[in-house]
Amino acid sequence: MKRIAFHCLTVLLTCLSADHVAAQSMGSTYSSTAPKDCRQIGKPSELDGSTTRVCPGKSGLIVLIAEDDLREIVSVGRNRKAAAEEPAAKVWFAPFNSSEATVEWRSAGTKPFAMIQRWHIADSTDPDKQGRPNTKAMLVVTRLPPGPVCHVAYVDAIANPTANELARKAADDFARSFTCGKDEVKIMGNSGRAVELATMR
Repeated sequence: MKRIAFHCLTVLLTCLSADHVAAQSMGSTYSSTAPKDCRQIGKPSELDGSTTRVCPGKSGLIVLIAEDDLREIVSVGRNRKAAAEEPAAKVWFAPFNSSEATVEWRSAGTKPFAMIQRWHIADSTDPDKQGRPNTKAMLVVTRLPPGPVCHVAYVDAIANPTANELARKAADDFARSFTCGKDEVKIMGNSGRAVELATMR
């Protein structure tokens, strides 16, 4: 009986130790989607200025950024074709928008499972002195392969002083188990104007 109890205890401690190591190995690395760091696909459209570029990511993934009518989509895949077919490539925010050039990759060990990127959403109800809409900042958490690539969570960067921490928590807690097309995108922390604009339909 004592031998069985000792064996069970050993197994339990091993599992707890493995979980502890896994939790400790969670971390972030960064890459750039600035035009100078990416490959332009074709020439910008003379009609509407639309552009497409492919940027190096992590662990063999690339980041696809397409801009059309002052709105962007950002997707990820093993190549341009795969990225263009992901659910993330079909998500358009209604207001004018753009993404920042820094991508944060959340990884367990060396394997990335989510990315975090700051977006700016134009607010037409808040014009600047030149009459152009001011933008509101939001963090977008996106799940990565294996499985579909899609938005998991939004964090309003103005309404939440700890927006970066909230985005990382959303990535760590939800990205790997998130079911694209079934689960609803989570609003982390306080909802603010940026999230309100991004979820307009």
